Formats: sequence, C-alpha cells, structure tokens
Amino acid sequence: MMRILELGHIVLYVSDLERSRHFYGDILGWDEIVGEVPLGMPAVGFTSGRTHHELLLIEVGDSAEGVPRGRRLGLYHFGLKVGDSDEELREVLAHLKANGVPIIGASDHTVTHSLYIRDPDGNEIELYVDVLPREEWSDPAAVFAPIRPLHL
Repeated sequence: MMRILELGHIVLYVSDLERSRHFYGDILGWDEIVGEVPLGMPAVGFTSGRTHHELLLIEVGDSAEGVPRGRRLGLYHFGLKVGDSDEELREVLAHLKANGVPIIGASDHTVTHSLYIRDPDGNEIELYVDVLPREEWSDPAAVFAPIRPLHL
C-alpha cells in the first residue's frame, strides 16, 4: 500500500519573479536557494530548512491568466505554519501590516488560529499557529469544528 509521508513542495507560476521573490523571501521570510533554478525559464526556489526546497516559483509573465475568484476547481489555499502561539501570530499580523500586506481573513479553527492573505498573483495563503494539542488531532469534532472569527 502506498502512503504519503509529507507534503514536499509547492510550485507556483508567477507573473513577475522579482515581485514574488520579494514577497516570499523578504516579507514571508523563506530562505532562497542560492541562484536561480536552471529550468530554461526564470525560476527560484525557497526552503524553510525542512527540506531541499518547499516552494518553487516559475515566471510565466504578465500575459498569463490570473487565478479566478470564487468557487472553482483546483487550489483554494495553502497553509504555512508561522509559530506555536497567538503571540507569534500577533507578531506576524504586525509584520504583514507594516509591509502593506492586506489581511483577507482571520479564523479560529479550534485546531489552529489563522490569518489569510493573497500573494501578488492572487494565490490565497493561510498563515497559522497550532493551538490544539497534538493528542487531540484525531478528534474530528475538534479538528473540523465550526469556524469562528479570530480576535487577536
């Protein structure tokens, strides 16, 4: 039987590599892999240090079709863990505001507390902290509890 061990990486097409490099590297704090990735088109990889790369950005130019809003098939958002406490999430919130990144949502999911933002190309990102102890993650009623507004 096959078993997934972990989510390894995400690859995003971007319209402007330098703009996205600034967003993911300078604002969100990913560590850039040295040099551009040799794919025959502008690309750059990032890591949090967990593995060789967790994010790859490939530039496709500004004539590419943008991410449609609303209900659609495909990716809704991806989540990035940014700490282990509400205090750390408040620091992230202050950092985002100081860098002009609009917050499009803030949710208490019982298992996590989350902020939602969009990258420069419209991809939605959840920035979260785990607040429910790991031993309670097997309880579907807790992990998929009704979503409440988050007040930091």
